[in-house]
Amino acid sequence: MSEPFVPDEIEPQMLDREARARLRTLSKNNADLVARHLVMAGRLIDEDPAAAYEHAQAAMRRAGRVDVVREALAVTAYATGNYAEALRELRTVRRLSGIDAHRPMEADCERGLGRPERALTIVAESDPKKLSEHDRVELAIVASGARADLGENEAGLLVLESSLVGKVTQPELQRRLDLVRADRLEELGRTDEAAALREAAGPEPELEEEIVVIDLEDGAAEAAASEDVEPAEPESAAVSDAEQAGTEPADAAGSGDADSQSVVEEVATESPDAGHADDAADEESDVADVASAEADEELDEAAEQPEAEPDEAEDPNDPFEQGELDLESGEERR
Repeated sequence: MSEPFVPDEIEPQMLDREARARLRTLSKNNADLVARHLVMAGRLIDEDPAAAYEHAQAAMRRAGRVDVVREALAVTAYATGNYAEALRELRTVRRLSGIDAHRPMEADCERGLGRPERALTIVAESDPKKLSEHDRVELAIVASGARADLGENEAGLLVLESSLVGKVTQPELQRRLDLVRADRLEELGRTDEAAALREAAGPEPELEEEIVVIDLEDGAAEAAASEDVEPAEPESAAVSDAEQAGTEPADAAGSGDADSQSVVEEVATESPDAGHADDAADEESDVADVASAEADEELDEAAEQPEAEPDEAEDPNDPFEQGELDLESGEERR
């Protein structure tokens, strides 16, 4: 399968330093190409989500067992409306990294698949004390939308004022809350209040121009390290037939930000002949890993079949149980 085009000016060092560190298990040539695809995915996700998704898929075919690669695939799948695939990838990221993140995205995927009850379950299982301010607000927005999906508009309004939201210090997050609150008010027939909230929120602020940071020292250090350390074999994993078909996951797998980037000018270059030799070795290793990777994915899918969810006793003081909580994870879905 051919890979999407990556412009020559896109360099591996443009990827966030922490993300690049996760690619060190790959050979240098393979890691560099994966990094360039991830940079493209981050750049395109807002203006062309489908193209960003193609770059994330290309990275996954080369480094399917690296958590940041699967995270990029999850985020871009979500951006393109492939909610079932996004859920699977979020679960894979959790398994690979051991980090329970992206809960708002996970809940909103359940909403997108027409399962607002499961979305509310994810909200109820989340600990607000362990969430950032951004994730708390996004989770509350998803919960509000899920309540609205169930026709519980009053509960959807209450969740936006619950303890889940807490104190909001960022103006843009407060603006998003106000706009969702206006939606719930309008659904309740309180159109004057909704109009007043929208007017107070004002137009959407313009995006600021991206600031590029040059870090020559980091680029030099990476170049020196690549000369001293023999590269490891590339990680790769093939997507299972179920994943490629985009089938719906058996259970739920939350917002992955793929756009933080530091630009570093490349200091050391490789000879073309050596690069071609390494690329050929990478491809051969990728093919050799396919059977093992497919078996891993099939075992994971089988192990993650959902069990019947037992009914839990309702706590009269719990806003989630009483229909007082409702969140939504994206501006597009309120």
